[in-house]
Amino acid sequence: MAIRDFKEIDDKYYYGGRLGAVYTPEQTIFKVWSPCADKVTVNLYPDGGESAPIANIPMTLSKDGVWRATVSKDLDGIYYTYTVCIDGQENETIDIYARTAGVNGKRGMVIDLSKAEPEGWNETKTVELKSYTDAVIYELHVRDFSSDPSGNFRHKGRFLAFTEKNVTNAAGELIGLDYIADLGITHIHLLPVFDFATVDESSSEPAYNWGYDPLNYNVLEGSYSTDPYNGAVRVKEFRELVMAAHEKGIGVIMDVVYNHTYHTVDSSFTKTFPYYYYRLWEGNYSNGSGCGNEFASEHKMARKYIIDSLCYLAETYKLDGFRFDLMGLLDIETLNKAADKLRLINPDIILYGEGWTGGGSPLDERLRAMKFNIRSMPDYGVFSDEFRDSVKGSVFDAGVPGYVNGACSCDKAQLIKSSLCGWVGHPQIMNGSVVNTPSQIINYVEAHDNLTYYDKLVLSMPGAHELDIIAADKLGAALVFLSQGVPFMQAGQEFLRSKPLPDGGFDHNSYNAPDSVNSIKWDRLTNYHEPMEYYKGLIAIRRKFSEFRMRYAEEIRTRISFHDLENGAFIAQIGRFMLIVNPLTHDLRINANGYVYADMCYASAEPIYHVNGEVTCGRRSILLIKNKK
Repeated sequence: MAIRDFKEIDDKYYYGGRLGAVYTPEQTIFKVWSPCADKVTVNLYPDGGESAPIANIPMTLSKDGVWRATVSKDLDGIYYTYTVCIDGQENETIDIYARTAGVNGKRGMVIDLSKAEPEGWNETKTVELKSYTDAVIYELHVRDFSSDPSGNFRHKGRFLAFTEKNVTNAAGELIGLDYIADLGITHIHLLPVFDFATVDESSSEPAYNWGYDPLNYNVLEGSYSTDPYNGAVRVKEFRELVMAAHEKGIGVIMDVVYNHTYHTVDSSFTKTFPYYYYRLWEGNYSNGSGCGNEFASEHKMARKYIIDSLCYLAETYKLDGFRFDLMGLLDIETLNKAADKLRLINPDIILYGEGWTGGGSPLDERLRAMKFNIRSMPDYGVFSDEFRDSVKGSVFDAGVPGYVNGACSCDKAQLIKSSLCGWVGHPQIMNGSVVNTPSQIINYVEAHDNLTYYDKLVLSMPGAHELDIIAADKLGAALVFLSQGVPFMQAGQEFLRSKPLPDGGFDHNSYNAPDSVNSIKWDRLTNYHEPMEYYKGLIAIRRKFSEFRMRYAEEIRTRISFHDLENGAFIAQIGRFMLIVNPLTHDLRINANGYVYADMCYASAEPIYHVNGEVTCGRRSILLIKNKK
């Protein structure tokens, strides 16, 4: 099929109206944009499996490039596809705008969304967020959350596990969403819950995947529902998850992957309009995602698709935020326009993503939603890989240490100070400003990618006693939660989550590893209760004291100052607080007068003890003292 002049098509055929199956009880209007198609038919089916069609209805082309067909009856629960003929080639495909689907996402389903509302849905509200810096984000995979035998969940691996209350581990300790709320988390970030390609929803024991292999963006993943064959069930059950989180004051952030699709030639986008939705480079599909293609977000109808999809998901599921995978492959204009629309739906929505790509792209660098362009995207935050790598060492070489685990230096300390200042720039720091405000920087040392923080520390501190590894872990956590910006952690990090392999190593890319590797081992909460309590205390300190949640660059520059100690150790004066940071392998002694809120053993939002005179900051630790005034 021919590659066409897509700019000319955008100019001639852009359509700003609603697409997909527009349902009412009286009729459903099917609308699909494919201006170069020769013929389009909508096929109706009684189920989402392999049954024969009950009707094949020719569609009519309008001058706006939209094919339409109206069925004047109640089609709620009826499944459908389109057969699109372009340049003499016919393909049957799911609607790219399908709101839900049957098993494995082959057929869309017409749905009356009001019938898929759990009781109380209309009363549930999104979570208030005055500033991104007020958020504490906890990254979770739906299946990891509840699949391990150490958790006493009834709905293992399902959305509904999040609705279960009073769930315990083998030692009787509270786990699940109750535990997450008690930890002090404000938002859970769910790895992809849209319909992805590599998990067979019809299997009683489906394979595992993180979900960064998009199939249908507006459809939820069926393997997380109790009935993947009924498209309404996944809608209702995910809404129940959101309700359960909102009841505890926790927001729900959805991980979205608009930068590429799993299929290219066989994707629903290609079958609907070949080549249009993908970026081309010298006549071939560009591959800045490293997954075979990249979405052409700069094309007007591709841009509209992303914005429509985000708004549909935000409104239908009352979402509190979106995290964008490989955000650097999307264009700035698309994301800024999306933010404007999303804020009309939820003014407190949080938006952030990966400010990089997976490879080269033909998209002009000035137009990319990259970290170095983040100033042009005021509503978005970006992950700080500088923070991550300066704290723990390179993610690409397991043995290379960072500031907390053996490579402390004055140069490294400069990066740590920049992180403490939220990368807005500071007169005492050589590193320049990266962002407009601290709300634009996401601080983390562990996410689903790469080794867990604990595993990285083990490999980069060979021969170290576990107490030293835990000390380094706690020091890194203190830097995450006491730095300006937005703190982010992976679920289980607080009790030293690990992904060991049978050969004695650790899995650094467990995207399709089994549950035995990926599941959250809730019994580690019992074994590593002390570091968990330390994380909990740091979160409480952050949430109680505004010094660690500053919103403006000038506030940071005037309220934070530094005093160097030795070999990369330093003191940061943060408003009313003195923070001593000691990455060294020996204790430091300084003079102070005030109340200690965190030391090498404990962290608390209430004073732990009072000091007046010489005080010890233990090796690989911090000492946080509130000035006595």
